[in-house]
Amino acid sequence: MSQRQTAQLRQIHAEAMLEFDQIQAAVWPGRMEALDDRRFYSISGAQWEGQWGEQFENKPQLEMNKVHLAVIRIFNEYRANRITVDFLPKDGETGEDVAEVCNGLYRADEQDSTADEAYDNAFEESVGGGMGAWRLRACYENEEDEEDTRQRVKIEPIFDADSTVFFDLDAKRQDKADAKRCYVLTSMTPEAYKDEYGELDADWPKDIQRPEFNWFSADVVYVCEHYRIEEKAEVINFFRGLVDDEPDMRVPQSELDEDPEKMPELQARGFRLVRTKRIKVKRVHKYILSGSKVLRDEGIIAGKCIPIIVTYGKRWVIDNIERFMGHVRLAKDAQRLINMQVSTLAEMAALSPREKPIFTPEQMKDHENQWADDAVKNFPYLLVNAMRDQDGNPMPAAALGYTKPPMVSPAAAALFQVAEQGLGDLLGNQQAGEEIEGNRSGKAVELIQQRLDMQVFIYMSNLAKAMKRSGEVWLSMQKDILIEENRKMKTLDPQGGVGSVVVNQPAYDKEKALEYVKNDVSDAALDVAVDVGPSSTSRRSATVKALTGIMAITQDPETLGVLNSLTLMNIEGEGLSDVRDWARGRLVKGGVIKPTEEEAQEMAQAAANAQPDPQAQYLQAAAAQAEADAAKKRADTVQSIASANLKDAQRQETLASIGMQEQNTRIATVQALQSVMQPPTPAKNSQ
Repeated sequence: MSQRQTAQLRQIHAEAMLEFDQIQAAVWPGRMEALDDRRFYSISGAQWEGQWGEQFENKPQLEMNKVHLAVIRIFNEYRANRITVDFLPKDGETGEDVAEVCNGLYRADEQDSTADEAYDNAFEESVGGGMGAWRLRACYENEEDEEDTRQRVKIEPIFDADSTVFFDLDAKRQDKADAKRCYVLTSMTPEAYKDEYGELDADWPKDIQRPEFNWFSADVVYVCEHYRIEEKAEVINFFRGLVDDEPDMRVPQSELDEDPEKMPELQARGFRLVRTKRIKVKRVHKYILSGSKVLRDEGIIAGKCIPIIVTYGKRWVIDNIERFMGHVRLAKDAQRLINMQVSTLAEMAALSPREKPIFTPEQMKDHENQWADDAVKNFPYLLVNAMRDQDGNPMPAAALGYTKPPMVSPAAAALFQVAEQGLGDLLGNQQAGEEIEGNRSGKAVELIQQRLDMQVFIYMSNLAKAMKRSGEVWLSMQKDILIEENRKMKTLDPQGGVGSVVVNQPAYDKEKALEYVKNDVSDAALDVAVDVGPSSTSRRSATVKALTGIMAITQDPETLGVLNSLTLMNIEGEGLSDVRDWARGRLVKGGVIKPTEEEAQEMAQAAANAQPDPQAQYLQAAAAQAEADAAKKRADTVQSIASANLKDAQRQETLASIGMQEQNTRIATVQALQSVMQPPTPAKNSQ
């Protein structure tokens, strides 16, 4: 490494330390609250941490953890209504095929990288503490093959996001699309650190105000992933082909400079330069930092966006500082108050379980063991010694008095009710939504469930924003890594069916007489949308219910057949995959569902290789015979018409010949009469 590069890395490290110090000092109070919130509902005993535990030291510290149940209810609601990414053409029409390809590739990447773990962890942390995160990382498809350079995108979880993920203070957008720098702290054991980066060198600087982390300890070491957005100006050339309706081809000037033969090649193919434009190109540079130096320069990574996705529970920007919280923070005091009341009642019950009689030592003499063992042996009666007055007369052997258990004061009872009501208002009355009474109408149950869902909606909405950003980052990365020609890749359909697609496939448009690249993701102009709704299984169940309801009011046999096949295609159950495939094939053959390319090819091949059906052959032969008979009858009719026409022509000819003969006879007669009646011409005299 040159001295210039070394000096540049030192400068980057110094800038990163200074900025991280400023960020951490600004957000430290809110991040600590978020960490306490997550501990409060998830760790046993954490609800008594701090002053509450000190005040109740050496006393019962019970936990009636109702906050945990509220968080789990929201989490289960999310699991039943997964959020999916949907790629759409920017103009609504062009690029539908590429959009569908991207949808299949994204689902396949989610499955291969177990993205559900990342989404679930981020959502639960956002509901509990207020912030969760995951990362997208481009990795080799086959890590063990040195020659295989194909890459795919993995979606990985980030744990403890409220204490490990930091963006620059100028990033105000919720999805952090405007962020310029990002810091992600990752823990490692000292042994793993030595294996990866060598010996431990130095601690993270101690001048950080209110430091939250000890970078080197006996158990864990933290390293920092540092992402920086770098911008540079670049000239883009726009070339137009022979067809003016086609979009212009974008070629960076850097490509023309690197390849001198590219311009003549474009001109030979009929492209001409129509305009140029200077733009700013974003790149993401990644570094791995320790407390004293840059451990590794990862270089420019795929995509134009920082691949760290954050989601929030509830978020605000106040006094130029980002603040957030989850579902726990406002309920902590009410939960502590309930714990305190229950613990006090338990202590009262334990210390004074029943009334105890009070006797003098003389009354209990020689009977102490009997009274002590009464709770175990349950004697039918107990004995005491008689007492005498001052004159020696016997007195009744009665207890002098009884100890009384402490009574719950009206104020304490009212306080307990207030705490219960307040906690229910903050967390949502879950019992009303979960307890279904027999005499309660379905409409009332639906209204209760909608009221509970309104508390969940803000968390689902914020997660939808994060999922949308995740799709944008994924698409940006795919444009950089999908560069291989004719690359075959795995896809998934919405029902989880596995398929494949060939990207960057050269093709030829016969109608336009133009070469193009099929399934070219690098040039895709797509928007990213999100779909919030039930999971695939829940949707299928709802679809089956809707179809069976429609079948009850449908009389048309053809429609009933279609609805029956749709029901079988969406039914869930073990061992029914073949039935679903059969039902789908039936609908495809009937023209109800549009076939995929593979299904269309299979149908064409099956039609070509199909053996003729005897019944169909008979019907075809009968139809051919009927058609031949009809043709013969048509020919006979034509022949009859022609014969009639011929006879009519002959009659006309006969009539015409008769008329001609009569006319000739008349002419001959006239000529004969003229020759008889004309006098002879006199002869001339000879000279």
